[in-house]
Amino acid sequence: MTRDFKRVAVVGLGYIGLPTAAILADHGVRTFGVDVSQSVVNSVNRGEVPFVEPGLREVLKRAVEAGKLSATNETPSADAFIVAVPTPFTKNRKADLTYIDAAAKSVAPKLQGGELVILESTSPPGTTERLRDVLLAERPDLSAEDVHVAHCPERVLPGKIMHEMLTNDRIIGGISPKAAVAARELYRSFCSGELLLTNARTAELAKLTENSFRDVNIAFANELSLICDKLEVDPWELIELANHHPRVNILQPGPGVGGHCIAVDPWFIVEAAPEESRLIRTARETNDAKPEWVLGRIEQAIEDHDGDATVGLFGLTFKPNIDDLRESPALHILESLAQRHPTTQILAVEPHIEALPAALAAKRNVTLTPTEDALSTAHIGVLLVDHDVFKTVTRTQLGGTKVIDTRGIWQ
Repeated sequence: MTRDFKRVAVVGLGYIGLPTAAILADHGVRTFGVDVSQSVVNSVNRGEVPFVEPGLREVLKRAVEAGKLSATNETPSADAFIVAVPTPFTKNRKADLTYIDAAAKSVAPKLQGGELVILESTSPPGTTERLRDVLLAERPDLSAEDVHVAHCPERVLPGKIMHEMLTNDRIIGGISPKAAVAARELYRSFCSGELLLTNARTAELAKLTENSFRDVNIAFANELSLICDKLEVDPWELIELANHHPRVNILQPGPGVGGHCIAVDPWFIVEAAPEESRLIRTARETNDAKPEWVLGRIEQAIEDHDGDATVGLFGLTFKPNIDDLRESPALHILESLAQRHPTTQILAVEPHIEALPAALAAKRNVTLTPTEDALSTAHIGVLLVDHDVFKTVTRTQLGGTKVIDTRGIWQ
């Protein structure tokens, strides 16, 4: 590890920031985690993880007990700062960069000159330059040469973060070549993957491109599922057969696309180049429309049951075997169904969470229900997330339940 980075501050202790801080600290770097949430700060200082991520708890606990990691609400002085705050999008599908601006303003007073500031948050092209501009506006006594600013997007899969953060290749985009080289030295302290240097805008667009590629391919599968439904063809059988072609690899359809990456990042490209990104926009609209199509299927099943049916929704997270509800199409389906059908009893089955979001928990017709209870009670069973626990459900357990399977495992 280079001597230049004895102290590193990670601003934002969410799904990316906390694993990054824990891994840095576990590799010998004195690391400070910064978060606006006092409960998150308290949890980290106790060595406890505020969300589910396999392997994180052990690394975090070890780092805290070794005195290499501590959390605080105030940004400390450091040799390097990693900004890993949320970048949500607004109702008009524009990037909300207020968290990045706030992080920059918290870092600026701590700069003395020569520090490295890395933006890990996924963001539209030009955001890293914006971060630099905010830093310099807050510190007019410093020049652009005094602060090394780079963008190093995360490329990890929830549920496998602790492994992939160590082994995946990293794209490192510096506003200047010196910033890129400095960032490479920091990531070299723990990452065994290839460290690929470029400029900041290319790094920003590369992350968005990776997720947009996935989104376009999922949209193709989701559109196929609509076509198959109209033509009375099994979409999973169709895709399996088509994928026997040596140069075809169609992804699986589902109830939509969720999470804070694939469901969001393509809109950042559309925002940056609206006239040129027609395919990316159409794919995003296709995937965004899929939950409404699923809702139509559920409503038809309720009507076929004379309007008096108990509906079990199996899975609420945005992907299998995690507790992350961000941008989840399954959660959107639950919220919409509860609002449209206030007299329909809805059994929300999500084995990876202990409580529903407050707004849903307050609804009288929605109950968080164990899998077995929902299987024995629901007249209509809607499979929304292919959790491993649901894959073991048998035809006998389903009994006479009307099944709407958006994942192809209860066919």
